Amino acid sequence: MGSKHGRAGTRADPLAPDDSAPDDSAPDVAASDVAAPDVAPGDGWPAVSVVMPVRNEQRHLRDAVGRVLAQDYPAPMEVVLAVGPSDDGTATLAEQLAEADPRVRLVANPSGTTPAALNAALRVSSNPVVVRVDGHGLLSGGYIRRAVSQLSVTGAANVGGLMDAVGTTDFERAVARAMTSRLGIGGAAFHTGGAAGPADSVYLGVFRRDVLDALGGFDEHYRRAQDWELNLRIRRAGHTVWFDPALTVTYRPRSGWRALAVQFAGSGRWRRELVRRHPETAGVRYLAPPVVTVAVVAGLVVGGLGTVLTRAGAPTRAGHTQPTGPARVARVARVARVARVARLGLAAPVGYGAGVTVAAAVASRGLAVRSRLLLPGVLATMHLSWGAGFLGRRPRASA
Repeated sequence: MGSKHGRAGTRADPLAPDDSAPDDSAPDVAASDVAAPDVAPGDGWPAVSVVMPVRNEQRHLRDAVGRVLAQDYPAPMEVVLAVGPSDDGTATLAEQLAEADPRVRLVANPSGTTPAALNAALRVSSNPVVVRVDGHGLLSGGYIRRAVSQLSVTGAANVGGLMDAVGTTDFERAVARAMTSRLGIGGAAFHTGGAAGPADSVYLGVFRRDVLDALGGFDEHYRRAQDWELNLRIRRAGHTVWFDPALTVTYRPRSGWRALAVQFAGSGRWRRELVRRHPETAGVRYLAPPVVTVAVVAGLVVGGLGTVLTRAGAPTRAGHTQPTGPARVARVARVARVARVARLGLAAPVGYGAGVTVAAAVASRGLAVRSRLLLPGVLATMHLSWGAGFLGRRPRASA
């Protein structure tokens, strides 16, 4: 795992809640209290470090950094871009952004992986609050101010909110709808919404640096799911991860079929690694996609075999009759029975396809016609790619 990171500050506990706020027993905090208007920490607003892993983000990086710099936050803020190897001009754009604003600085991320980028940014930053932002994420107005307030009010170690998936093309809008649906990506509150309160994980996150230091930062073994794994360690250390639905970050979905399939296959593969190391984290919503994938693939194979056997046992041309000897008749009858049973295997993929189509019809209300037509395929791609990744080879250990 990553090494400890130095921290800087003018006070021993820069985020300590005042006397009227609860201590680290955040589950006792009422959601109505958390939803109250922003309340500045009792002894002043702490400086924040925004850490951003960026790689091949030329399309969205300028907007993402612009949203951070436009935050109305009443204390010093630094933005550290950890730039990985890119082939789309991201590095050049990052340099331009750093030259244009002294609050922006760069650090190299030679490996290109997300957890290595986050740890590199943590090592060169110093403020007592750490805000994670992705290179394609757009913070809502007042995001940092409210998140820091909630760190103080709840006593949590990490506060985060909703991934607000928003597409700009018909395909992206279909993906966005799938990613905010329980059918598409499960029932996590940071995808589908919910009441404020303790959570297993949140999107991105605003952290107390002292907790990150104590836990050693992000585990660089996990190229995906490193946020979920870190939140698991935070909770096991006795701290609270807090979900606040008022915190939203606009997320830009993948723009094509292949990119979507690769994304979800990787997510499934690394989720399996997390389950392998922490079996207690396995849940129905993580096991359902691989079960569906096995059922669909097995159904196609068995059903296809049944179809082949049926055709093999049928007359090859009009007027042709097959041998009618007793042994031949018995053999043909057995093959026919096997074929009929095997063809039942097609019920799995056909049933799955029908279910996804019906569910997509319900979930797609309000979308443009093309996005509605794309949604069943998008859902199937997400499910089956995630399941295939979960069932496939184990990820290689990071260097």
